[in-house]
Amino acid sequence: MSKIISREIVFAGRVLDVGVEEHLMPDGRQSRFEIIRHPGGAAILPVLPDGRLLLIRQFRPAIGEMVYEIPAGRLEPGESALECAGRELIEEAGYAAAQILSLGSFWSTVGFCDESIQLFLGRDLSVVGQDLEPDEVIDLCPMSLAEALEKVRENEILDSKTQLALLRYQIFARENNP
Repeated sequence: MSKIISREIVFAGRVLDVGVEEHLMPDGRQSRFEIIRHPGGAAILPVLPDGRLLLIRQFRPAIGEMVYEIPAGRLEPGESALECAGRELIEEAGYAAAQILSLGSFWSTVGFCDESIQLFLGRDLSVVGQDLEPDEVIDLCPMSLAEALEKVRENEILDSKTQLALLRYQIFARENNP
């Protein structure tokens, strides 16, 4: 492991902080890095009562396009990943899940960011209505797992958390026969 020797925050924002850090490396050398610090996030793959998955298409200003995704968001202070996933499912998709199961976690971009995203599976859904943020544009896109995986194969689903959630759900389904 490395040890942070110093950190200069060059930008502190609502979503993330950017810093220049000096680290003591495992081999004893010192190195300087530009690192984004992020509070982490949660994402949820909703399964509708008929077995289809509920993906969303959300406008993402960073790339200027609508993107297939699963509902996801940043952890709020004091909020657990499970609470965040349930909140985002309601806000973005308009559904509440009676059952939320873990699908694991991953680091989104380990080369320059410490963001960890917890993945969940939402089942036993009930409609509660979307509660979108003022800057969100979201369409609901129900589809089968096979259709979603075909969209991955065809480069129509490029979002990494969604690709990984689909892979982990496929493994979960094989092991648990949901």
